[in-house]
Amino acid sequence: MLIKTPLVSAALESEVTPEAVYLSRRRFLSAAAGALAAGATTAYADESRYADVEAGASPAWFASKLPQVHWQAVTAGDEALTPYSDVTRYNNFYEFGTNKGDPARYAGKLEVEPWSVMIDGEVGKPGVVSLEHLVQPHRLEERIYRLRCVEAWSMVIPWLGFPLAELIKHAEPTGAAKYVRFETRVAPEQMAGVRSGFSLIDWPYVEGLRMDEAMHPLTIMAVGLYGRVLPNQNGAPLRLVVPWKYGFKSIKSIVRISLVAEQPRTTWESLAPDEYGFYANVNPQVDHPRWSQATERRLPNSLFKPNVMPTRLFNGYDEVASLYGDLDLRKYY
Repeated sequence: MLIKTPLVSAALESEVTPEAVYLSRRRFLSAAAGALAAGATTAYADESRYADVEAGASPAWFASKLPQVHWQAVTAGDEALTPYSDVTRYNNFYEFGTNKGDPARYAGKLEVEPWSVMIDGEVGKPGVVSLEHLVQPHRLEERIYRLRCVEAWSMVIPWLGFPLAELIKHAEPTGAAKYVRFETRVAPEQMAGVRSGFSLIDWPYVEGLRMDEAMHPLTIMAVGLYGRVLPNQNGAPLRLVVPWKYGFKSIKSIVRISLVAEQPRTTWESLAPDEYGFYANVNPQVDHPRWSQATERRLPNSLFKPNVMPTRLFNGYDEVASLYGDLDLRKYY
């Protein structure tokens, strides 16, 4: 589903992305087609499209998808994008360490080729599928979403992905499927955080969504960002993105997707249920026990330019409010 009508969730016109970061669609298609004809595996759409994107190799399945990408299928109004360097160097990915720079420092060790995903549970078509075959039926879309971390910082990121709803429909869910459960890969030899004796997490990392949340058109499976293949530190090669929820719900490096009848017990909910609920909807009126959620720091920021702004309910994606009309959002946080 393509969302083109301006919504309340759109940002203000005063925060305009410089026009120079975008090329015409025709120029991109020509460049991408030429690269594919030559057998190249371009790392991103075009060097000029996103000027600060670092060059690098990408797998053939990703390069073959670039000519058909629907660019800016969903936007954040005219809100400025967070620089690529911040998006890829300031992350939470505890499998590689607890510091924000640890994922960029250590995630390169993660082997993402080949990659497969188990689809199981209440589905008519269970089984293990390679990433290439999982992505093959879907046209990639660029979805420019706000990302709000539960730690009260935020970004604006141009993802490349496809609706989770399409994957679920392809798996043929049964009438008993009420929730979707996700698991991250566990590879202790490649993940220093998993090997750490100080970790309190019972690996693998687990997340979940209610079925109507998973089927909402804003919910996507991402395989790229900034026009290039998804970096390891950002959850390569396959991650969930749910823009109206706190970032920890958007699980990374997924190896299992299970459709289940009962609400799954998720990782942070299990560790600290008084701090991290199952729903984790962005809500400025429900504070974390140790800090306010009323405002957020938009990256990049500094001591002299803190870039603090009010947080919006559902991160500004008001179109999802109907999913929770019967819930007390203070109780079901």
